Amino acid sequence: MSGHGTPIPMTSAKCGPLTGTADVPGDKSISHRALILGAMAVGETRITGLLEGEDVLDTARAMRAFGAEVTDHGSGAWSVHGVGVGGFAEPAAVIDCGNSGTGVRLIMGAMATCPISATFTGDASLNKRPMARVTDPLALFGARSYGRSGGRLPMTIIGAADPVPVRYATPVPSAQVKSAVLLAGLNAPGETVVIEREATRDHSERMLAGFGATVHTEDTREGRVITLIGQPELRPQVIEVPRDPSSAAFPVCAALIVPGSDVLVPNIGLNPTRAGLFTTLREMGADLSYENAREEGGEPVADLRARFSPDLKGIEVDPARAASMIDEYPALSVVAAFADGTTMMRGVAELRVKESDRIEAMATGLRANGVTVDDGPDWWSVQGRGHGGVPGSATCASHLDHRIAMSFLILGMAANAPVAVDDGGPIATSFPIFEPLMERLGAQITRSAS
Repeated sequence: MSGHGTPIPMTSAKCGPLTGTADVPGDKSISHRALILGAMAVGETRITGLLEGEDVLDTARAMRAFGAEVTDHGSGAWSVHGVGVGGFAEPAAVIDCGNSGTGVRLIMGAMATCPISATFTGDASLNKRPMARVTDPLALFGARSYGRSGGRLPMTIIGAADPVPVRYATPVPSAQVKSAVLLAGLNAPGETVVIEREATRDHSERMLAGFGATVHTEDTREGRVITLIGQPELRPQVIEVPRDPSSAAFPVCAALIVPGSDVLVPNIGLNPTRAGLFTTLREMGADLSYENAREEGGEPVADLRARFSPDLKGIEVDPARAASMIDEYPALSVVAAFADGTTMMRGVAELRVKESDRIEAMATGLRANGVTVDDGPDWWSVQGRGHGGVPGSATCASHLDHRIAMSFLILGMAANAPVAVDDGGPIATSFPIFEPLMERLGAQITRSAS
């Protein structure tokens, strides 16, 4: 079952060239943070280009529940009248974060140093995901959490009435954990410090600074050290959300493997902590270029042009790049299936605790479609079959995971026989216009009765 309703089986068939412009939605990570920090500012924050997928809409509803005035003005334009740092009200009902691990973990951090309680839940997929990685550092501030065994949702957080600042070294590379600690540190006195052995996406640090918080980042022998001065008054902002590189991955990767394709994906955020996929694809021999490079709202942006690349080569992906492309490995594995040689992906244990075990889900589906895959606890490899060499024909389980569903649908666009997914419904959580956008480019995606 889909976490958002009746399953929606989908099938993707081999198609002609994908051509045209792919206007993908706004960046999901930045959209979540814009709503949350807008709710913690004093005054009106205005946002354009907000991703209006289910994950972000759930965060908007949560901010209303905590007392902020959140208004949808149409066409991706929103406003948030914030309540100030430490000003969250206690919600009257359970906070349902749907499928969003980012949403629930960031919101937990934002409320953990307020003297209130809140109960969180989600869909079947989210309720299986571990929350201790966030609740453990939040406990250092003085917050308490009560959830199901294994630190899983539903879970009640009792915020710290007298929070203390924290110095915390993240045990795994996770922008969600880092961001939750920094958001909690906003309402703690003194300096809250997060130490990352491996740098992760830095949208939170950039946006916190934009809202007026004092944030210092330094690379040391310990790793990347981020220091936040607590109890600022955040200033409302005007935010233009760049397009999501994680969503751009799908039309880009599809264009690389479908003969004759030439697709332009405009206004993509190319934050160095997010652009690892595009670097990796170019190392594989992809015809992928950046046009009109510029900066918008403190984030590097460019237009991406992706063309069919018949001579892709398997490579060893730099493990140090994993944090910058962790959500893109499923799509990368599809491109790897059409490359010559083996693509090895190491240091990706985080994939096993996403919306699904993404290594297991992709390995199982690729094998069913005739591709050889090997995997271990924190690695996997795809033995490419070259251009035109993927048989296809299988139905793959999406496991309530939007990125798994979209990855197998782009596989079907270049495989020799159609590829189906048992439920494409979760795609709406991050990329609600995926089907019409891909169909306008020339893809053939059909729905069937469940």
